[in-house]
Amino acid sequence: MKNDVKKILFSNEEVVIRSKELANQINKDYAGKKPILVGLLKGSVPFMAELLKYIDLYCQTEYMVVSSYHGGTQSSGEVKIVKDIDVSIKDRDILIVEDIVDTGITLNTIVKLLKHRGARSVEIACLLNKEARRVVPVDVKYTGFFIPDEFVIGFGLDYNEMYRNLPYVGVLKEEVYQRRNA
Repeated sequence: MKNDVKKILFSNEEVVIRSKELANQINKDYAGKKPILVGLLKGSVPFMAELLKYIDLYCQTEYMVVSSYHGGTQSSGEVKIVKDIDVSIKDRDILIVEDIVDTGITLNTIVKLLKHRGARSVEIACLLNKEARRVVPVDVKYTGFFIPDEFVIGFGLDYNEMYRNLPYVGVLKEEVYQRRNA
């Protein structure tokens, strides 16, 4: 598995340090509030777990399964909600936690949906922000790292449901997904 990694972009230590920094900012911004952190499964799990270690607020966690990749390396543009949140968000502050913001299509759809359901505020925290691929504008309040237009894996990010368990963020060798698509 590690032989499929072209290079490491961010070590586990770098991700932990940046998660602490983001959590400190979230603690300040949400002081006196009880936000609901909505993790977008499956990729957000490691990042959300890391963030939660350092968030010193009363907060709830909820999860959604939302997909626009459907097994490929590029967004299909079609957003599918497979599992929705289990609580009312009316008049609540929502912080969406995502592994990566790529085209913006998925997050744009989810933000609109949560606002339509009556959330007081909806913000986004992501581990990785790939602005070069943005198709739809999306306002990301908390960004771990900005990354180049490369296919990344690890720390929750996958290719074909694999590599999520790598403890760092790396770039997948092109031949790995090219041979599967050939």
